[in-house]
Formats: sequence, C-alpha cells, structure tokens
Amino acid sequence: MLPSDGDMSGFLAQAQAMQEQLLQAQQELAETEVTGSAGGDLVTATVKGNGELVGLVIKPEAVDADDTETLADLVVAAVRAANAQVQAVTAAKLGPLAGGLGGGGLPF
Repeated sequence: MLPSDGDMSGFLAQAQAMQEQLLQAQQELAETEVTGSAGGDLVTATVKGNGELVGLVIKPEAVDADDTETLADLVVAAVRAANAQVQAVTAAKLGPLAGGLGGGGLPF
C-alpha cells in the first residue's frame, strides 16, 4: 500500500529495511539445525533450515535384517518430523516479516 501523503522515499526506505530483515532471517534459517525423531527416538534426523538432511542416527535396536521396511518407515518419519520443525521455525521467524508484505505470506 502506498503512503497517502505521497512520501515515496519513506515507503521505499521501509521496504528496503524489510528486505534486509528478510534476507538476514533467511540466512539465519539456512544455518539453523533441527531434529526430528521416530520410533521412540530409534531414528533421529537432523535437517538444516534450508531442508538439507545433514545427519541421521539409527540406534542398533532399530535394525532388523528381516524387517527393513519398518526401518525405512522410521527414517522417513524422522525426516518428516525434522522438516515439520523447519517449517515451524520458518513460520515463527518469517511470519512477522511476511505480514509486513501485505499479509499474504511468503511461498516457502
């Protein structure tokens, strides 16, 4: 929304400041690591804020040579849980900034 008093310089300065805040928040998110687990912590996945899987811990008791399907399901569930944490952190960090961009949110 444009200012009603016609002062575009103030509006542009505010937009630039918001853009800088958004870039800083995105950088911080890219460096943030969160974890998700499944099967009572039998499998734990660590994901960066940009969605990159950077760690996976599988406890020995989760491994059954006769049932690899369950292990695969636990890995997928742990990664999904970590990604859900990334989305929550992203929403918390970028939510206020997205609200200032017209309230429509950002397509992340």
